[in-house]
Amino acid sequence: MEVNSTFWIGFNLFVLLMLALDLGVFNRKAHVVSVKEALTWSAVWISLSLVFNVLVYYWFGEHKAVEFLTGYVLEKTLSVDNIFVFVLIFKYFQIPSMYQHKILFWGILGALLMRVIFIFAGVALIEKFHWTIYLFGVFLIYTGYKMFTEKDKEMEPEKNPVIRFFRKIIPVTNQLEGDKFFVKQAGKLHATPLFLVLILIEVSDLIFAVDSIPAILAITQDQFIVYTSNVFAILGLRSLYFALAHVIHRFVFLSTGLAIILIFVGLKMVMIDVFKVPTFISLLVIAFIITVSIVFSLIKTAKEKNDATDETV
Repeated sequence: MEVNSTFWIGFNLFVLLMLALDLGVFNRKAHVVSVKEALTWSAVWISLSLVFNVLVYYWFGEHKAVEFLTGYVLEKTLSVDNIFVFVLIFKYFQIPSMYQHKILFWGILGALLMRVIFIFAGVALIEKFHWTIYLFGVFLIYTGYKMFTEKDKEMEPEKNPVIRFFRKIIPVTNQLEGDKFFVKQAGKLHATPLFLVLILIEVSDLIFAVDSIPAILAITQDQFIVYTSNVFAILGLRSLYFALAHVIHRFVFLSTGLAIILIFVGLKMVMIDVFKVPTFISLLVIAFIITVSIVFSLIKTAKEKNDATDETV
C-alpha cells in the first residue's frame, strides 16, 4: 500500500507532540506513578489507538483496519513479556518507583528508534528475498519453544556482557544520585546505576524486537501499518507497566500463552505460500489465547491464595 508522505509526517508529529507533553508537562518532576494514574494513561493510549484504527478504516479500508488492530493486539501482548523483565531489573537494582518513569521514557524512546530500523529492514528483506519469510517463521517457532523450556530461568543483570563492557569504559557510582544518569566525582565523569538500568532496558527491548517484528510481519508487510501499530503499542508500554507491575506475578500462564502465539505466528509464516490464514482469524486466535492464559492464571493464583489461607487457619 502506497501511503502519502502527509500521513507519515502527520503521524510522527503526533508522536513527538505526545512525547513532549509526557515528559515536559505531565511528568516533568520525578514522582511515584500510582495505579490510578497508570490505568488512566493506559485507557488514554488504548483509546487513541482505537481512534487511529477508525481513521485507518476510513482512509484505507476494512482490510487495513483489521491488519492494524491485529498487529496492535499482537504487539501489545508481546510487550507484556517486557514488563516481566522490567520488574526483575528494577527489583534487582533496587530502583525506587519515583525514578522508574524517567528510565522507561528514555528507554522507550530508544526502542522506537530501534523498531524503525528493524521494521524497514525486515520489510525490505521480505520484499527482495521472499524466502527470508520462512527463516523468520522458523525463528519464531524456535523462540516459542525456548519460552516453554526456559520460562523459569533466573536473570542475572550484572553478568550481562553489555553491562560488563560498559563498566570497563566508564566508572559507575556505588549508589544512586537522585534521578541523574551521570555525575562528576573528583573531576571525573561517572555513570550512575540508573544509567546501567537504562542500558539493560534498551538491550532487553532490542532482544524483544527480534521476536516481535518478525511476528507482526506475519500479519502484514505494509510498512505504515507495521510502524504505527508498533509505535502505539510501545507508547502505551510505560503506563501498562505501572498498571500491572504489582499484579504481574499473578499471570503465571501468560508466558505459556505468549509462547503459543509465537509458534502460531511462526507456523503462519512458514505456510504462507501454501495456506494464508486470514488476518481476522489470526486476530481471533491471538485474542483467544490471551484470554485463556489470563483466566487460567487468575484461577490458579486465586486457588493457591485460598489454599494458603486455609492452612494458616
